[in-house]
Amino acid sequence: MTQAVSAGPWATRGENERKVFQRDPNPHLFRPLQLRSVTAKNRIVMSPMCQYSAIDGVANDWHLVNLASRAVGGVGIVFTEVAHVEARGRITPHCLGIWNDAQRDALQRIVAAIATQGAVPAIQIGHAGRKASTARPWDGGKAIAPGQGGWECIAPSAIAFGDGYPIPNAMDHRAIAATIELFRASARRAREAGFRLLEVHAAHGYLLHEFLSPLANARNDEYGGSFDNRIRMLLQTIDAVRTEWPDELPLFVRISATDWVEGGWDLEQSVRLAEVLKSHGKVDVIDCSSGAMSPQQQIRIHPGYQVPFAEAIRRRSGMPTGAVGLIHSPDMAEQILANAQADLIFLGRTLLAEPYWPLRAAKQLRAKVPWPVQYERADIF
Repeated sequence: MTQAVSAGPWATRGENERKVFQRDPNPHLFRPLQLRSVTAKNRIVMSPMCQYSAIDGVANDWHLVNLASRAVGGVGIVFTEVAHVEARGRITPHCLGIWNDAQRDALQRIVAAIATQGAVPAIQIGHAGRKASTARPWDGGKAIAPGQGGWECIAPSAIAFGDGYPIPNAMDHRAIAATIELFRASARRAREAGFRLLEVHAAHGYLLHEFLSPLANARNDEYGGSFDNRIRMLLQTIDAVRTEWPDELPLFVRISATDWVEGGWDLEQSVRLAEVLKSHGKVDVIDCSSGAMSPQQQIRIHPGYQVPFAEAIRRRSGMPTGAVGLIHSPDMAEQILANAQADLIFLGRTLLAEPYWPLRAAKQLRAKVPWPVQYERADIF
């Protein structure tokens, strides 16, 4: 007589895994993600990418076509480029803004176009700080002097970004409070425009990142010196934004996980920040980029080079993260999610080059994703 053998806990685990698979047979990249009251249909995010094509900060047909086409292409969350909270905070004179109602109103049709295609309309807001007042990349990208169409810049401390950049005006407490209020007002306009997801830009050497990093912040008051002091401006900005951005809508923060410079902001501080934000309870995802604080940075760039930052922050803090940085392959994107290295995949240059990348990725990963009916005859991938 054959003796019955207990299946043990592994059988239970296997059964649970089978139930999960039966519930959602799609690959991880094409599984929905619930973010407060918002559901993203997949884990693909169009990363905020400057277009340098606005007039007086107002979006136009270029922005409509650029963003709506990625929604048509199957992206789950479509971000605008960074919308600046004041004219002085623009990177270039041609950058997008959200400091007045005309800019808000011009974004409404873009929001509608994105949402109509089943994507989540998202906006990033920020301030360029000491890296403001520059020419567009295709115009040389150099600093523009106030007498030549540029303007004076502000920063935590009077430290220039690098050679050829002006020394910014160090912000006093009144300027800090006024800037926080600008972020609050911009969050209100983003809500009024109909966006369903908001991201605060605290990366890439711009103003909020400048407060975080010792390379740009030499203050000796409550906004400088210690870690707790250097994160104060960001925390106060998040608190202000949340007074206008509803609790039921998700809020992301983009950070540079490291400055790639000795003595600057680094991964350990990023993990500590993520722990603070998690306990704070107002931020839902950390968008993990890196660098751009100093011309002295040393980066060994390769596909997926920033993924370890997203993984470490997620694992050590428990905060959901987004991975970004030269993620071109659908297989790589799927592997990142399947291995729990991140919760979302942010694509920048990849989607600039291929607006319909999600449709090709779905075919390659054998996901069940519907094509726009108008394009079904072209389903030849």
